[in-house]
Amino acid sequence: MTAPLQPKRGATLLNDPVLNKGTAFSLAERDAFGLRGLLPPRVMTQEEQLERILPGVRSRPTPLDQYAYLVALHDRNVTLFYRLVMDHLEEFLPILYTPTVGQACEEFGRIFRRSRGLYITLEDRGHVREVLANWPQDDVRMIVVTDGERILGLGDLGANGMGIPLGKLTLYTACAGVSPHQCLPITIDVGTDNTALRESAAYMGMRHPRIRGEEYDALLNEFVEAVRESFPLACLQFEDFGNHNAFMLLDAWRDRTCTFNDDIQGTASVTLGGLLSAARLTGVPLREMRLMFLGAGEAGIGIGDLVVQEMVAEGLSEEEARQRCWFMDSRGLVVASRTDLADHKRRYAHDHPSLPSLQAAVEAIKPHALIGVSGQPSTFTPGVLAAMAANHDRPIIMALSNPTSKAECTAREAYTATDGRAVFASGSPFAPVTYKERTHVPGQGNNAYIFPGVGLGVIVAESSRVTDEMFAAAARTLASLVSPEDLAMGRIYPSLSRIREVSRAIAIEVARIAFDRGLARAERPDDIPAAVTAAMYEPVYHTMI
Repeated sequence: MTAPLQPKRGATLLNDPVLNKGTAFSLAERDAFGLRGLLPPRVMTQEEQLERILPGVRSRPTPLDQYAYLVALHDRNVTLFYRLVMDHLEEFLPILYTPTVGQACEEFGRIFRRSRGLYITLEDRGHVREVLANWPQDDVRMIVVTDGERILGLGDLGANGMGIPLGKLTLYTACAGVSPHQCLPITIDVGTDNTALRESAAYMGMRHPRIRGEEYDALLNEFVEAVRESFPLACLQFEDFGNHNAFMLLDAWRDRTCTFNDDIQGTASVTLGGLLSAARLTGVPLREMRLMFLGAGEAGIGIGDLVVQEMVAEGLSEEEARQRCWFMDSRGLVVASRTDLADHKRRYAHDHPSLPSLQAAVEAIKPHALIGVSGQPSTFTPGVLAAMAANHDRPIIMALSNPTSKAECTAREAYTATDGRAVFASGSPFAPVTYKERTHVPGQGNNAYIFPGVGLGVIVAESSRVTDEMFAAAARTLASLVSPEDLAMGRIYPSLSRIREVSRAIAIEVARIAFDRGLARAERPDDIPAAVTAAMYEPVYHTMI
């Protein structure tokens, strides 16, 4: 990674977070760029800066205060921010993303200090390409966009949803080394149906109800076409859209441009990886598992579709694989006799009597794995968990809804209700649990294991598409990196401290698929692993003279 060219001077240089090194500017640089006297006299190394900054972060009284402190550091010095985060990723990942980012979105107006990213509204119709042209970086390779309708499990947060693209792109850099200069966060503000937000003095978005239908579709179509023209090598990630729009946009564009939906495909991949790891603990291969999903929206259906694909790869027919995936929505078990099912649910509507409660469904279907993607807390009740334990020696419990307040059950509840036999994973982190003198370490089914590596592989290959084959490969790669020591603790994901290793391995497989399938626009390197390593950004200061 070379230093940006033509650095600015004086206070202008110090106010540029991409170029600023703060007290790490050498005496020669201070003379060359008019900085003498504008900084304390002592020249500090990056390591000395970290020693000064880290206690300040840790002294903040709440996770949200820590989040605001870290964002302020990013706004001053991008390089130092990423050095700090990468060196302490396991500590700061929950601060910069789930679960804290949910609260940050809810209070976005209050903690907002400096604008990052682009906002596109209905008032920009016909001029979206001009808005994109205002972005100061030309070589954009990764875009995360939201319309704020379904932020985690918190619902419609409108323009406050910008915290999600910001957080996701932070993880692209911290977890996989995607250059921050190649990342672009975007919020498409089409209003919000959250009345309390619209009436709040702190809300900075458009103060009208959410626009839907033809106006919405036209704006999104213009947006995607403008991205394709303005940033032809960029991968476009859709994030936290409502169910209808999420499926609609993915179906419309997945075969026409380089795009994916992390809520559908990334969640599917990390969950599949967890199931493949859990199979090593339970002794039941994936193709023999029955799965019960609480929640039949974009996350649940996305998981089901990728699991079916993997079961087919393991020897089942597609119909046999679908018969092993069962769904519960807000109206009960998804069965063929129901007439109220959306299109995306119908392929999982089986011939079975209707069952209104999750516990009744678990008792009847006897699933090996219970997967929560409902956004409804405490829905894995002691009765439901006990029913899972009655059916199988090692029931798989995955309470994946985010943030922590939306989890279907806690780790302690899962282990207690199953007499310590559960194989447990969650979307947000839970602390280790000691039950009957044995300590269980919950796995965290965090999409951060998947999307950064997928994005890096796509960037290295300059892939024209992101395919389900890539997400299946990512899941298998993730599962292969779960060690026997992890499994012995009950953890079905690697330690988050290894996430750069995981991302690199996934990127290698994704890039290889892109080259093998003729999707790559870059020339195939002689050594794909070396090319991936070389592409990974390292937050170190470069001499400017």
